Amino acid sequence: MNLLNSLNSLNPKTNLPLTSLQSLKLFLDKKVAEYNQPFFIDLDPICIPHSFTKQQDIEISGFFAAMFAWGNRKAIIAKSRTLMELMDNVPHEFCLHHTKNDLKRLEVFKHRTFNTTDLLYFITFFKYHYTNHDSLESAFTNQWSIDSKDVKQAISAFHDYFFSLRGAPARTKKHISTPERKSACKRINMFLRWMVRQDKNGVDFGLWKQIQPHQLVMPLDLHVCRVAKKLNLLNRNNTDWQAAIELTDQLKYFDAKDPVKYDFALFGMGVMEGAQADI
Repeated sequence: MNLLNSLNSLNPKTNLPLTSLQSLKLFLDKKVAEYNQPFFIDLDPICIPHSFTKQQDIEISGFFAAMFAWGNRKAIIAKSRTLMELMDNVPHEFCLHHTKNDLKRLEVFKHRTFNTTDLLYFITFFKYHYTNHDSLESAFTNQWSIDSKDVKQAISAFHDYFFSLRGAPARTKKHISTPERKSACKRINMFLRWMVRQDKNGVDFGLWKQIQPHQLVMPLDLHVCRVAKKLNLLNRNNTDWQAAIELTDQLKYFDAKDPVKYDFALFGMGVMEGAQADI
């Protein structure tokens, strides 16, 4: 059932978005329940970290899969799997203990505008970070202030930390977004959803505990934006950080503790029901 038919099934007299918040909450909760299911994993880049059991492998493979997540989903998944194979399917071990010959193997890898220069720097960062920390979560939370723990601050701090190593390539900055450049930070917010959210359905991992689900921001892209506008959940035209916050704040009316669970509903309607393979 496509979005318009779904809406009309609740309000058959109009093609306009629903105006009843109660009806809209019931509708969105139903869509969350429909898509927040194990079948979703195989169709989504989240299947890449689900191939691993070690936390650090989940974090590293998930980060790569999330950063590659623009364009055709099948291509994203295929490229992510190729990279994991080049890393012998032990990404944490590879990042910590690779040799020069190991790195030379990676020179064949490219995904859209992500090239060898970017990949080698990512691995340099992971080696540095995991030599000093057990989890990637600390890369987001180490710079949090005691009084103001919010995801905007965490993402901005992560961006600065990620590019703090000597010789960080300027070109690689386009692959790691930051709210300071007004980006919606869709891929980072999606990765945070994967790591932070946890429920009985087992799609998201819930590995990280310092960041809480109520602090997350919606992963906003053109598909989610289009559906949100149809539902009168978003007024802003630009797909930027301010729009992501506006949408998240609207969704908190439906679930203040876990607003980003509605990513399953909006993304599912925008991409899966729209029969589109791109994200």
